[in-house]
Amino acid sequence: METRLTLRPGMPGTKKLLARYGERLVCVRYLYDQARGRPRRPRRNDHDLVGVRVAWNETELRIAVKRAGAIWRPRQKLWETSWEAVRALGIEHRVVTG
Repeated sequence: METRLTLRPGMPGTKKLLARYGERLVCVRYLYDQARGRPRRPRRNDHDLVGVRVAWNETELRIAVKRAGAIWRPRQKLWETSWEAVRALGIEHRVVTG
């Protein structure tokens, strides 16, 4: 892994993280994976919230996501739930990034 870019709090590209972590934010580092030739995906903690896309006709999956404690976000048309629940249900491929 190679660090290509390090940003200090307040610099362009750190606003969301600064809002999330506040004074605890020390820096933001962008790592580059030489083997794959692209930036490395960020690691997630079990209690991080993520958006999951479930089609309206996938009733069983929708019920399972609700049972896991997901919240429907109509503006984004996504279910918001913890990364732990996503892993438990095996729907990592449905997580919406960005």
